[in-house]
Amino acid sequence: MGLHRKALRTTAVGAVSATLVAGCVLGFAPTAQAAGAVRFVDITGDSGTVLKANVVTPAGDDGTQRHPLLVLPTSWGFPQVEYLAQAQKLANLGYVVVSYNVRGFWQSGGEIDVAGPSDTADASKVIDWALANTPADPRHIGMAGVSYGAGISLLTAAHDKRVKAVASLSGWADLIGSIYSGRTQHVQAAGLLDGASLVTGRQSSETRQVFDDFYASNLAREQELIDWGKKRSPGTYVDQLNKNGAAVMLANAWGDTVFPPNQNADFYEKLTGPKRLEFRPGDHATAELPGLFGLPNDVWTDTERWFDHYLKGADNGIDREQPVELKSRSTGGYEGYPDWKSVAATERKIALGGTTTIHTNVDSGADGGIVFLSSILDQVAKLPPVASIPLLPRRWAAVWQSEKYGTAQQIRGTAKLHTTVTPTKESGTLVAYLYDVGPLGLGKLVSNAPYTFHGLTPGKPFGLDLDLFSTAYDVPAGHRLALVVDTVDPLYIEHNPSGAQLTFSSPADDPSYVSIPLRKQ
Repeated sequence: MGLHRKALRTTAVGAVSATLVAGCVLGFAPTAQAAGAVRFVDITGDSGTVLKANVVTPAGDDGTQRHPLLVLPTSWGFPQVEYLAQAQKLANLGYVVVSYNVRGFWQSGGEIDVAGPSDTADASKVIDWALANTPADPRHIGMAGVSYGAGISLLTAAHDKRVKAVASLSGWADLIGSIYSGRTQHVQAAGLLDGASLVTGRQSSETRQVFDDFYASNLAREQELIDWGKKRSPGTYVDQLNKNGAAVMLANAWGDTVFPPNQNADFYEKLTGPKRLEFRPGDHATAELPGLFGLPNDVWTDTERWFDHYLKGADNGIDREQPVELKSRSTGGYEGYPDWKSVAATERKIALGGTTTIHTNVDSGADGGIVFLSSILDQVAKLPPVASIPLLPRRWAAVWQSEKYGTAQQIRGTAKLHTTVTPTKESGTLVAYLYDVGPLGLGKLVSNAPYTFHGLTPGKPFGLDLDLFSTAYDVPAGHRLALVVDTVDPLYIEHNPSGAQLTFSSPADDPSYVSIPLRKQ
């Protein structure tokens, strides 16, 4: 039940290395030259904390007119030059752009608040400063960011009604639902965040305690962890966000191992103002990364169009397009839908018959891959994690398969597992995987999700309903789908006592199945 410390150290080192390399490279990102000069400034944030920032204004600005303002908080662990290429491009389009290093990181003062009240207060202070020190228009203010900056942007829009439009790129809506989904610690994701912040920032005592309790599975502090996360989740403030009326664009990746897509889709459905939802192949922040170097990029192009319409009033048609735009992991083509519910036109159930018992504590060979690496390979080369389904040891993995499909099956949305589980211990963890299985038995990972239980009665069956991570994937004709369940995965901390077993059954009055969401053929 404790932390897999070797895996965590490896993850943290990799995360820190990636962050530092990316940060250094971004400092030399190509920038457009037509915009006004970049000014590096100090901005006084909440409680007097000094925030390091840079400002870019439209070229030729003579101070006689006001321009829409865009505020860009940096990503977790990244320096203030992160958005410089995009800031130059946006300034060329007529925006005043202020990018700042969030508190606790790099040269900004204070300690890391993990998108807490101090971070949202800082963002409002940056807006105050921009209105007082730049030709920014107080009636047309937007915020955008990648990852950490995305979450802070959404939270600020919920608390500061001056923010009229937001672009959240690889952000989150539910922090606990992201890194503690299914009551299971996403240890590689947490290790990445923890390791990067230890090298590039200064953790507060509260932040350090949260990480320690998270790794240790301190159930006595679980509710405190949940409450801490809710305070930092835009979904908690969706009513305020709707009341303020900001136009919200959400863009995320199907394979995001830090902020899985489900929680953003649920959040999108609750928004009542102007909104847009985009999902593409990739992992955390990889879809929009080329845009940070000033390269052509669909995510940043749509971000520019979003702000042009909702801050400048441009009639560019983005408000008349289908608001939900998906890019399949298989075909690479874009698909438009009127809402998230319309993504899956039909559902097909695969029966999970019989009774199957598996032993715990051993990785069967089915797993979700490695944070970042696996989903990037899927994004670039369409090579998701694979497993030989016939060779998976049935002692440690439960396997069910569909028939061969005569036509391609276009999976769109959220697959749902329903089954009955009988544990031999009061605690346990299981991980469900959905595979696309070819003629030779090689399975390509379509989706997965973990589930952990505590305090149950050994030997007493319980019903399990588990949503797998949402996706868009095409299963070729002649292939079949396989549902695999095991108990160990490097992405997650498992809670299986030594010698524990799990039995899966399908009672006649409550049959087990996995429901597959399909696009209209």
